[in-house]
Amino acid sequence: MSFTNILTEKKGGLLTITINRPEKLNALNRETIQELNEALNLAHHDEEVRCLILTGSGQKAFVAGADISEFAHFSVEEGRKLSHDGQVKLFDKLENFHKPVIAAVNGFALGGGLELAMACHIRIASDNAKMGLPEVSLGVIPGYGGTQRLPMLIGRGRANQLIFSAEMINAETAASWGLVNKTVPQEQLLAECEALADKICKNSPKAIAFAIEAVNAGFEDGVNGYEAEIDAFGRAFGTADFKEGTTAFLDKRKPVFAGK
Repeated sequence: MSFTNILTEKKGGLLTITINRPEKLNALNRETIQELNEALNLAHHDEEVRCLILTGSGQKAFVAGADISEFAHFSVEEGRKLSHDGQVKLFDKLENFHKPVIAAVNGFALGGGLELAMACHIRIASDNAKMGLPEVSLGVIPGYGGTQRLPMLIGRGRANQLIFSAEMINAETAASWGLVNKTVPQEQLLAECEALADKICKNSPKAIAFAIEAVNAGFEDGVNGYEAEIDAFGRAFGTADFKEGTTAFLDKRKPVFAGK
């Protein structure tokens, strides 16, 4: 499938998705969100894909925010629909995707861009990255999960500071606050993400999917994360990956996982 606003590249078990709107600093619009939704659908059904990297084209921006020109004149109901559709099609879908998604944060990750990175399972940033949620400076609030995921990652006080002030923080501060897992020089960013993806791809895809499910359960209202873990742990025993992993361990060889 060909796309207008994103690029995809598959190498072995790794799929790299690049948002490619450099003239707009890779700003998100509805078309781009839809294309990302479609790319995730394809990755979902592609058994060769074990891990994904999501990044932005160029060195200036991961995603510099939402495309303001698209919604500047929206009504209340249109605004509500914009937020709802984006969360369902992309942000919630990313967070609950059964294959790990690594955000390679290069340059600006603002507004919807930071929300996109936060919806990914792991975040690695270049040393020139700048992050923030500037929505209140436009008279609106984060609408793609930012008010929920940011406090989970860095705590309520720091999240309130970033949201209320609309300020940006640099990569070093983001790492010290736990907003990103690691920072690296710009020229090493993709290589660092690919090295991590390579480690992930060697493990059981089925077990990783269960782990994502169990981790996310602990952050859902009304869900007992420990019970979800017990259930996922038990289901893992019924998979071919479990049989392969334990047999390989006992035979003192490296496992070859089929993801079943």
